[in-house]
Amino acid sequence: MLMVVKNQLRVCLLSLKYNIMREMLNKVTFLTNIGFMMLNNAAFIVQWIILLRLKTDIGGYTLREIMLLWGLAASTFGLARIFFARAFALPELIISGKLDSYLVVPKNVLLSVITSATNTSAIGDLLYGLVVLCIFCFSVERFFLFLLFTVTGGVIITAFALLMGSLTFWFVRADAFGYHMVNCIISFATYPDGIFQGIIKVLLYNVIPVGMAVYQPVHMMIQFNVGGLLAVLGYAAAITAVAVFVFYRGLRRYTSGNLMEARM
Repeated sequence: MLMVVKNQLRVCLLSLKYNIMREMLNKVTFLTNIGFMMLNNAAFIVQWIILLRLKTDIGGYTLREIMLLWGLAASTFGLARIFFARAFALPELIISGKLDSYLVVPKNVLLSVITSATNTSAIGDLLYGLVVLCIFCFSVERFFLFLLFTVTGGVIITAFALLMGSLTFWFVRADAFGYHMVNCIISFATYPDGIFQGIIKVLLYNVIPVGMAVYQPVHMMIQFNVGGLLAVLGYAAAITAVAVFVFYRGLRRYTSGNLMEARM
């Protein structure tokens, strides 16, 4: 079992290496994408600083805690799109029939698909998150928790994107639904969960996994508890297992060279 995990991890790292080498063929574009993404994210710091001059906190979050929220949100999305960018484009592969090329490769199909591309601007997201942590709320303990929750959050977001994308095996136009659902995580993750109440908060923790990907980890970096950590780890494992199961069940329905657009 450990050997299998080690081999799969090696495949991921090799794929990342070759993807980045390919993107770095044009170094100016590569560095520009990273730099502009960091600048784009940094603009929102100014927005929150202005807002928090008018109020001492928003939704129970002070400036330091909002920066921690923003930093973790950026890093989790960055990590997911650095390693597993194709998980977010799965519907396109299914609809166009381009998934065929992955089925003939003598490797794990799912791993081959989701690691076959890297979003270079996402490197800017990851770096931005680390910079924000170091500037606004650094401590040694929080730094290591930040790294851990960046990984768990990245896994949760990737699994959710894979789960939503896999619906395209059954429903041709599920691509738009999946796209909007994943974007919901991005939208909600940048706002304190304290401003949401009732059914919205229930949805954020149980349907759209922003609660376990970002909110719960932020609370634990402020005040750590083992139970919360186990809940996040368990949720990450569970949603990954469900996403993998749904993908392979859907793959049974896939027809080689299947241009599903022609069926509409």
